[in-house]
Amino acid sequence: MSRIARMALCALLWSGVTAAAGAQEITVGLGSEPTTLDPQAQEDGSERAVNDNIYETLMVRTADGSLAPGLAAAVPTAVDATTWLVKLRPGIKFHDGSAFNADTVAFSINRIINPKFKSAQLSFFNTIANASKVDDLTVKIITKGPDPLVPVRLYWMKMVPEAYAASDKFAAAPIGTGPYKFVAWNRGSNITIAANPDYWGAKPQIQKATYRFVPESGTLLAGLMAGELDLVPNLLPEFIGQVPKSAHIQSVLHPVLILNADGGITKDPRVRQALNYAIDKEALTKALFEGYGKIDQGQLLSSDDFGFDKTTTAYPYDPAKAKKLLAEAGAANGTLQIVGTSGRWLKDRETVEAVAAFWEQAGLHVDLKILEWNEYLKRLWDRQSRPDAIYVASKDPLLDPDRPFSTYYQAGGMGASNTDPKLAELVTKARTEINNEERAKLYRESIRIAHDQAYLAWLLTYEDLYGLSQRLTFSPRPDGKMLVSTMSVAK
Repeated sequence: MSRIARMALCALLWSGVTAAAGAQEITVGLGSEPTTLDPQAQEDGSERAVNDNIYETLMVRTADGSLAPGLAAAVPTAVDATTWLVKLRPGIKFHDGSAFNADTVAFSINRIINPKFKSAQLSFFNTIANASKVDDLTVKIITKGPDPLVPVRLYWMKMVPEAYAASDKFAAAPIGTGPYKFVAWNRGSNITIAANPDYWGAKPQIQKATYRFVPESGTLLAGLMAGELDLVPNLLPEFIGQVPKSAHIQSVLHPVLILNADGGITKDPRVRQALNYAIDKEALTKALFEGYGKIDQGQLLSSDDFGFDKTTTAYPYDPAKAKKLLAEAGAANGTLQIVGTSGRWLKDRETVEAVAAFWEQAGLHVDLKILEWNEYLKRLWDRQSRPDAIYVASKDPLLDPDRPFSTYYQAGGMGASNTDPKLAELVTKARTEINNEERAKLYRESIRIAHDQAYLAWLLTYEDLYGLSQRLTFSPRPDGKMLVSTMSVAK
């Protein structure tokens, strides 16, 4: 069946669905279902899409990316090199009526940094040693060393209710302090949230939002065209001209392939370098992303990011050199496994398939596995079952190198596939360096080592593309959050 025929069929199917949402309601199409609604457990974009509206953080970012107090009454203050004090807003309550206070904050921080909890978000926060109550509206945070990013980290950590977090219902029926309350989760179908009438901040215009799980991009497009969806993230670039409205912004995502430097065919650095030379990144940008992207310069940073190294550039497309390096390493005609997923990130499956084709052209036999999201996450976070190459879109929501480098560069990081002691030492030093000039130098040296050793196969950074219904007003944010409270619909 052709794409046009599939779209026509999808539109017909959508036309039989419930009538379009009312003026105070919206429907969002997600490419994957959340793995959990515990906001501290996983690193899952679909979970965030929902929970960013239910839970809140001590610090927030404004629409232009500036840092500002959220549940905190003011920006945290440094008492000394390893001690911070956070003052809290008074009178805030969770959706179940329980109080938000210093006990809540200390619990939330200590919960997520506890190694036994095994949070997939730990790399955001593992410079924090502990948190404790000073008084009802003051929390003391102790770090493992000097950490200039404490206020930034608190922008990403959601606050959870202590008593309810112990319930077996917590991961499926969340309770936060945010502008929206959880209503229902129909597994395999949708999640619904509704405006919190007792919200402490500005009241949102939109009263109800439903998140539908639609893994097929053509079906998402048909839903927009049929008026059954109001917002679709990760819109395919080729659909831009077909949707009622669209919006885009430079993404903080950097799609890469993590290459296993500790075992298998990719243990040899010449093989890893060959894999980089074999990828035509210009072709990927044009063919898959219609020009809505830029080639990454051999690092997990964009050119305007702190720590970006101007001396490091992308591996050029050089298939002859790739074949030569593979032959020198004795890996010509070898077999390599790639693992990816589908529907989580923009063009994730298509990107992995294109890379696999480039590597086959270089003379390798590629075993490509596209896994369901939960199984993919197991392979990503489990170092014991790490394949030769695994696709991931590295996110830099803190707008700082700390998180991507400690996750994907540093040995022991949840997404790292190397045991390079020098690289690990540099990333560790950078985390605790107060002087920004010295910190930037440490990151630039880290970038050069990771690039020369080809611990990753770097690709490109694309733009976040959104499809909108005609009635929805929505402005994309630099951090990628979809905050329903900032949206409106025509009445």
